[in-house]
Amino acid sequence: DQDFFEGLGYRHYIAPGSPEAPVVDDPTLRDLMIDRIYDTYIDEEQLRDCDDVMKKVFDEFEPGAYSSREFVDAMGAYLKKHHAGNRSIVRTAHERRVPIFIPAFSDCSAGFGVVMHQHERMKTGQGFAAIDSGADFRELTEIKLQNRETGLLMMGGGVPKNFAQDIVVAAELLSDDAPMHKYAIQFTVADVRDGALSSSTLREACSWGKVDVVHEQMVYGEVTTLLPLLVSDAWHRKGWKTRPQRKLADLFARVSG
Repeated sequence: DQDFFEGLGYRHYIAPGSPEAPVVDDPTLRDLMIDRIYDTYIDEEQLRDCDDVMKKVFDEFEPGAYSSREFVDAMGAYLKKHHAGNRSIVRTAHERRVPIFIPAFSDCSAGFGVVMHQHERMKTGQGFAAIDSGADFRELTEIKLQNRETGLLMMGGGVPKNFAQDIVVAAELLSDDAPMHKYAIQFTVADVRDGALSSSTLREACSWGKVDVVHEQMVYGEVTTLLPLLVSDAWHRKGWKTRPQRKLADLFARVSG
């Protein structure tokens, strides 16, 4: 949702001071309609404009249940049509046919657009679009079923981490010979001693049959510091030049059609 926000032409601003010793206190920011995201600021009025646009995107759907991938793809299509000059991961993914799944879609700013869409339709007795979490799981599992050799690159943890790992178990239930993820890397600052999902090791995932331990690596560090280094290394190795482009989003047009 923050990417879509910037895709509309809005911006995040670096906050003065530090989150531990802010120059401006949070109640004052609230009075000024400035929202703080740790060490960045965004304009509340712009964010509400973004929510209104999200509602417009959802209003274009026929009543029914859809995967988050379908909603995100529609968001990318909207940006391509109306804001093609702005940089956006969502828009680029739509153009390159890369599916994006958000298993906790309602737990983000984009979810406000869904609520507004459904509330308005219900008031007038109309049908509405809804997110089908089962479709998310099924579609992501379909990628695993169609691609035996898979890997994971995880930035942080939480719901997306478990979601991406669990598709191996789901694929195994649907097809007896579904192999584990062959490769797995996780960047995290979570301490394994708390026993939480975000900090659970990839070796632990092996006990569930999700990840092979031959090519797995836990990297303990801050994502925004480490990811640029990883991306830069991958770019300069130039392996992508000879690798065929994968358009996995097109898979679902064939499955559903």
